Amino acid sequence: MNAAARTASTAAGATVRSSLAGHGHSSVTAKLFLGYLLFSTVVGLAALVTLLVTILQDGLPYLDSVLLFNAPSANPERAGARPAIVASIMIAAVLMATALPVAIGTAVYLEEFAQRDRWWIRLVELNIQNLAAVPSIIFGILGLAFVVRGLNLGPVLLTGALILGLQMLPTIIIATREALRAVPDSVRQGGMALGATRWQVVWREVIPAAIPGVATGSILGLSRAIGETAPLLMVGAATFVSFNPGLLTQYTVLPILIYQWIKLPQEAFQGLAAAAIIVLLVILVSMNGFAIWLRNRYERRW
Repeated sequence: MNAAARTASTAAGATVRSSLAGHGHSSVTAKLFLGYLLFSTVVGLAALVTLLVTILQDGLPYLDSVLLFNAPSANPERAGARPAIVASIMIAAVLMATALPVAIGTAVYLEEFAQRDRWWIRLVELNIQNLAAVPSIIFGILGLAFVVRGLNLGPVLLTGALILGLQMLPTIIIATREALRAVPDSVRQGGMALGATRWQVVWREVIPAAIPGVATGSILGLSRAIGETAPLLMVGAATFVSFNPGLLTQYTVLPILIYQWIKLPQEAFQGLAAAAIIVLLVILVSMNGFAIWLRNRYERRW
């Protein structure tokens, strides 16, 4: 009996020691992984801070009214970015008027009204998820083939806006669907229990409750589209425009103008490019900050 007890005690001790050894091994692995993550974060932040400091040092001396209100010129002392700034704002306005309603409407239909068992609904959802990971240059190639040449619109501002709208559709649709899913089903059930139709519940209760997430996803998608360069180059965006563009005229945007200035050998144009980067960063940070404010201001805790 004592021998059996000693054997059982020895086996139990071995089990405990092996368990502790395994726990210690996993703890060491977790610490190594955490250290690697911290190291990667520090390296990334250091590179970002260095880049921002360099841009500010080079660009702040050139950030003046000449840059904001003059047209591009071969003379760096008179060169500005007004046409590019105007075109970027116009593209943002076209995107808000065209892509946003389509994306939000699609998300509402897929999430609230579509029958999930239909094969074509599953196909649409699969394509949306796949399109969100497609490189931007692919949208430019498709736009060149089907919009510029197929619809014969030519390399005008409206063409560039349509291409960027197609690119931002999957992002906004996915963000809007996630915002709609965050609304509890009790809101829908309560509305229909009071006699409201499905559309009345969605329009008056679900969409208002999801507005913070919808607005955040829309603004983030819009800010990403404004910073794109490759699709616009593919559809014929100009690198030098000295006039304020219209919807059906040649145009250039801030990323393309920055790219053009950086290629020039004069040191003054390098400073102008850095100043234009600061302007673009201010626009993007302002849009992202507005999205964060909207989310924090109108977010509901369920």
